[in-house]
Parts: sequence; structure tokens; C-alpha cells
Amino acid sequence: MEHRMPANLEEMLTTTTTRRRGGVACLIADVLASWAVPIAARCGVPAVGFWPAMLATYRAVAAIPELLDKGLISDSGIPIWTERLNNGDEQKVNGDHRQIGDGLHFLPAELELSTAELPWLVGNAACQKSRFTVWLRTMERAKGLRAILVNTFPGEVVGHDDSGSEHLHAATVLHQILQVGPLPTDGGGTKGDLLLRDSPRSKNPSMWQADETCMEWIDQQRERSVIYVSFGSWVPSIGRDAINELALGLEATGRPFLWALKDEPSWREGLPSQYAAAVAGRGKIVGWAPQEDVLRHEAVGCYLTHCGWNSTLEAIQHGVRLLCYPVSGDQFINCAYIVKMWGTGIRLWSPKRGVVEDCVKRVMEGEEGRRMQDKVDELRQRVMTGEARCAAKRNLDSFVDGIMRDDLVLGKL
Repeated sequence: MEHRMPANLEEMLTTTTTRRRGGVACLIADVLASWAVPIAARCGVPAVGFWPAMLATYRAVAAIPELLDKGLISDSGIPIWTERLNNGDEQKVNGDHRQIGDGLHFLPAELELSTAELPWLVGNAACQKSRFTVWLRTMERAKGLRAILVNTFPGEVVGHDDSGSEHLHAATVLHQILQVGPLPTDGGGTKGDLLLRDSPRSKNPSMWQADETCMEWIDQQRERSVIYVSFGSWVPSIGRDAINELALGLEATGRPFLWALKDEPSWREGLPSQYAAAVAGRGKIVGWAPQEDVLRHEAVGCYLTHCGWNSTLEAIQHGVRLLCYPVSGDQFINCAYIVKMWGTGIRLWSPKRGVVEDCVKRVMEGEEGRRMQDKVDELRQRVMTGEARCAAKRNLDSFVDGIMRDDLVLGKL
């Protein structure tokens, strides 16, 4: 895209009539499409970034210079201090290893994130270094943005200063951050809506073809009895052994479950022999599910998720407790907020069958499960109808007003 799109975009901007005659007033580009920023500058068009993830993730990326200065990462972005996160013991994770929050202030210390969980650490070492290079180039270009619109809600953490009027400083970066989310992905209602019974199911916005038969199955299940399992649309396979253990753990819970499991060898080969027959009637496996429809269904009581940001927002919007199994990228930061800051879920430290069975029980039963549901309901109320929703609307109105006034000044709207 970076090699072919710039020339086409520049031609479009330069051949468009001047603004006074109805030309381009503003260019909004995904922050990762940073190649568009210098083109907009050359054409005299104000550029605004769109960040589809958490503001917290942007904080982490924008703080790369600080991480380098503190000696937490190398010049190629690889952690110098890391924690061992795969030991399956939640209490041993912190140990004597260095955490991101040690002496830094761009994320709440309560998150207890390690340098092993930074968002560019995806794939092998070569892939991680390549991603880090992309992020360095992206953040340098992003200095030319007038503002950044973030698909998150004001007050990701109650009491933590992340208001819409905040200026984010990192080295020489200065942006107006406007939280305008959560942006809707469909026109359907949310769980508990009075009109839900009469509203049509949403059109699947995914690039994958959803298996609608799962909705007929879920209609037959009891309220808040179903475990919904999905690892998103782009996450690589979690491995044959992990799939096998997770499958046996879901079976051991004795609960109905709906599993969106890609119909690909890297995902399906880990299933135990004759597994579909063993769980027939209680477990439903599909290649892809209409996720918004599933999450808003009253039968869903728990969502075992990779903690992708869109999935996290959808769970909040529909009031669903979470069992978190982050795999890579920004998912570790999202998971930390879910578990440490919002209390709307717990982390699954291992996919071993006994751990899965125990964690499902914690989320869906007893006092701990009830507390999680209360937290989910409180967060949903705040995000969807409360002050956060009003603040997001004010932020978006402020941005539109700035365009109308032709006043998108750097760092000021």
C-alpha cells in the first residue's frame, strides 16, 4: 500500500478544487497509514489520524523514546527485561522482573504489564524488529497530525486523566486526543433493549462468512448459560496442543458452548478425535459466528476471548463477562484493563483443561461471577448511556466544528 497508494492520493488531493469551492477540508487517515500525512501536508490539507484501538495502546507506542531512555527495550524494540508469562501461575508473574510501570507514567502502574507484552512484539524476533521499525516511522510521521480520533470511551480508567481535552506528550509529539467511541459496528440493539425482540439480526460486517445456524442453536439455550469462544479474525493459531487442551477443558465444564473455530488445518487439527460427536447437543463449532448477534443474545454468559479491542468493546456494549486469553499485539494491554482496572473478567493463564474448567466456573458461578457481572453492567451503563457517552459526543462535535470553522490548528480544536 505504501508503495502504490501515495501517488494516487496526491493526485486526488491536488486535482480537487480549492476548499472555498467545495474541495477537501480534512483528510482522516488510519494512524498506521502514516504515508498519507506528508502527502496531505504537501497539498495543504489538514490531516487527522484515526486510532481504532485503546488510547492506552497509543500511549505505549508513543512512549517508545521513554522506553529506550529507561533501558527497557533495545534500539530494535526487543525487551531487555522480560517476565515469564507462560508458567500458568498468576501469582508468580511479577517476580523480580522489570515491569513497564516501573518509573514510567504513560500507563497506570496497577496494570502490572511487562516489557514482554508491548504491542509490536508479534511473531518471531525478525518480525518484531520489522514491526518496531514501522512504528518508529509511523510515530515520526504522526507528528504532522492535527488531532487523533480514538475509538475508545473517555475515562478508560475512572480517576485516571485521559479526558478528551488531554494533550499527549512523547518526545516532540503533541496531539489533541479526542475519544469518540465506541463507534457502532452495526445498527442492532444491545442486550436488554426494549426493542430487541422485534429488531432484525445485524448484517455480518466481517470479511468471514458467518454460519447463521449457530443462532438457531443458541436460541434453544438457557439464559446466561453459554460459553462463547472466539479468537478473532486475524490471530494466528494458538497451537495444536493448546487447542486440544482447550477443547477438553470446554467439554469438562459441562456447559453449553459455541466455538468460532476457523475451518483451517492450523486450528482444527488440534481437536480431539471424534470431538464433535462427543460434545454433540452441548457444543456447537462453527467456522465463524455473527459475533454481535451472539454477544447480545441473553443465553451468553461468558466470552472466552483473545481480547482484541473490537471484541472487548462489543462485550462491554452487550454486558458480557470475559475470560481473557491474549495472544499478541495490543491484546495484553486490553486484557490488563479488563482484569486489573475494570474487573469485568479474569485472565486464563494456561489453556490446560483443568485451568479452563476452573476459570469458567469462576466467571460464571458464585460471588466472584456476580461481582464481575455487576462491574460489566456498571461499565456498560457508563460507556453506552452515561457521562462517557456524552463526552464522546462532545468530542466529535468539537472536531466537526473545527472542520467547519477551518480551524484545525495543530494541538487545538
